[in-house]
Amino acid sequence: MKNKRAQVTIFIIIAILIILIGLLIYFLYPKLTSPVPKEENPYLFIQSCMEKELKENINKISLQGGSLAPEHYILYNNQKIEYLCYTMEYYKTCVMQKPMLKKSIEKEIKNSIKDLEVQCFNNLKKSYEEKGYDVDISQGETIVELLPEKISILFNKTITLKNEETEMYNSIKIIFNNNLYELVNIANSILNWETKYGDAETTTYMNYYRDLKVEKKKQSEGSTIYILTNRNTKNKFQFASRSVAWPPGYVE
Repeated sequence: MKNKRAQVTIFIIIAILIILIGLLIYFLYPKLTSPVPKEENPYLFIQSCMEKELKENINKISLQGGSLAPEHYILYNNQKIEYLCYTMEYYKTCVMQKPMLKKSIEKEIKNSIKDLEVQCFNNLKKSYEEKGYDVDISQGETIVELLPEKISILFNKTITLKNEETEMYNSIKIIFNNNLYELVNIANSILNWETKYGDAETTTYMNYYRDLKVEKKKQSEGSTIYILTNRNTKNKFQFASRSVAWPPGYVE
């Protein structure tokens, strides 16, 4: 009986100590609790604000050969598709038009959201001010990165929210699930074949990447449309090439 009473006493003492420690943390370190409720998190606000239009822009860029407004293109199914490898001569292999394709696409995505970025951060500021916060947003560089299975957008802005306490965010990063990184790498591989041999064997890619579909559409004037699709996510990237084209009426 004495042992049982001793154990109960110990448990009571431990429980009291835990309560005391919790109270000390609450009163002595109030900054451990954020003054910004989770539903008002700036990351979630910007992600929600940009998501729909950004996805539309990324899809448009992907379907147009990596360009928001293609300049050197072929029309295919009433859609402009950028030439990523091209020669106007017959019998000649093409020349790569965008050797830094990944960087070029990142720049296109960044340019496509300039106005949207301003609008969303203005909306963020207005939303917090209506809730009683003093808001300061400093300007900084926006960095877009194509990464494995996702697209990362980093806004190097410092956001300061003041109410009863001060909350500071040194940057805002949003992530979108997308296979564009993988599709662009495969496109680069196909383009290398086009520059060397004037053609690419697409079945090799599908045998190696089981979730990949590669379509090759030959056009009458010598161009080729390549359509790369991830079978699982349905993300798509398509582009054009004109390499080792034959003149009209040529018979091998």
